[in-house]
Amino acid sequence: MSLSHSRKAQSILLLLLLALLLSGFAATSVISYYTSRDSIRHTIVNTELPLTSDNIYSEIQKDLVRPILISSMMSRDTFLRDWVLAGEQDPAPITRYLLEVQEHYGAYTSFFISEKTHTYYQAKGVLKQVREDEPRDVWYFRVRDMQDAYEINVDPDMANRDQLTIFINYKVFDYSGNFIGVTGVGLTVDAVVKLIDDYQQRYERSVYFVDSQGRLMLTGAEGGPLGAKAGQLLSSVAGLEALMAKLPQPKSGNFKYQEHDRGHFLNVRFIPELDWYLFVDKHEEGALAGIRHTLYLNLLICALISGLVLLLVYLAMRRYQNFITTLATTDVLTGLPNRRGFNLLAGQALQEAKRNQSPLSALLIDLDHFKQLNDTHGHLAGDEVLRGFAQNLQSNLRQSDIICRWGGEEFILLLKDTGSSTARLLAEKIREQSDASSFPFNGVNLRVSTSIGITELHDEDTLDRLIARADRALYRAKQSGRNRVCEETFEPQA
Repeated sequence: MSLSHSRKAQSILLLLLLALLLSGFAATSVISYYTSRDSIRHTIVNTELPLTSDNIYSEIQKDLVRPILISSMMSRDTFLRDWVLAGEQDPAPITRYLLEVQEHYGAYTSFFISEKTHTYYQAKGVLKQVREDEPRDVWYFRVRDMQDAYEINVDPDMANRDQLTIFINYKVFDYSGNFIGVTGVGLTVDAVVKLIDDYQQRYERSVYFVDSQGRLMLTGAEGGPLGAKAGQLLSSVAGLEALMAKLPQPKSGNFKYQEHDRGHFLNVRFIPELDWYLFVDKHEEGALAGIRHTLYLNLLICALISGLVLLLVYLAMRRYQNFITTLATTDVLTGLPNRRGFNLLAGQALQEAKRNQSPLSALLIDLDHFKQLNDTHGHLAGDEVLRGFAQNLQSNLRQSDIICRWGGEEFILLLKDTGSSTARLLAEKIREQSDASSFPFNGVNLRVSTSIGITELHDEDTLDRLIARADRALYRAKQSGRNRVCEETFEPQA
């Protein structure tokens, strides 16, 4: 199939898919227009958005229970306390301990910071010394001085390229009740991001987290409201000006605002574990698409369209499968198999030769001084020589022989049912033909000689060992002055 035909077929397929999708969305939109807006608004404000907030909050609490228990266990671990009280002589035991906790419980990170030495121990080793004058270490001294036994906070993890991480920081006391450090584990916010994406897709609403200053902290994988990014103030997001006029600082409750003549319903809930606010936002147009008495009709239309789309995609994939396979295994310049194609064919050939106890020889061919030809006449001239040489090479082979452009100016042949003596005769024929041939290009007859390394397959050989031996033979041919054939014999390994 020609490239133009392929593109034409792809264009037709895209047009068909576009027409089907547009017709499906148009049908569902027209049907969804007839809805009771008051009923939908009441359901969204009083049921859907608060329920989503409750579910997400419950999921977050559930995800945090296990890390809290792990951190609590670490703070009471006798090994940890004994190691600290013994003077922290060797960091290797505590590093192994933290790594074991991290791997056994599936935590993203684990740590211990000593009050005596202010050393930050992590599963990868000693990370740093914490200091009161270092802004990134303030959290440790805050935990040390707080009344509660532990806290949950969200910070970049220095041990893992500043990945945003939820840390459970737990105080550690010795057997007399004296504070000796802080330990705990961290988990990435990926679980929360997946939770956000799940709810956004399932309920067609935007979910994101904002700190007490109105800064966007965490969003789904595709970003926050109206394309906003993490770290951006909501007041700087175009379209949210009306909301921020009512809500200069986040607070819990239900809100409504207009964005480009589109109504939005918003539920805000404070998450004390993270010291963030959870925003669940749904616009009015999206809500109108969920009319209950047309739900099944919409689902039926979507199912039919999806079935047609899948059928078309399946037919297209089957039609282009052979074409794509050919492209993946063929060298574009010479039309010969490339390394991928060669490996497929060569593996089968070696198995057959060993199974049938038949000879098989490998020829590795290099065009002499090819770089000099390229430098003198240009790469287009080099391409013309490669194409012509490939054609001449094919004319000397049987249908059963395997030929490949090995890379650059190198070619490789596998000759089935051919011993080394016959292979050497063919190699000499190829060398003599190359030496006598010329390739016209822009009025110049280009000439090139070849160096060839040959070897024969033995029972103990793998494909790599066979090619390596042919490569050594080729190297000797080039070192001996080029334009010659050299053979490498098999030597059993000791």
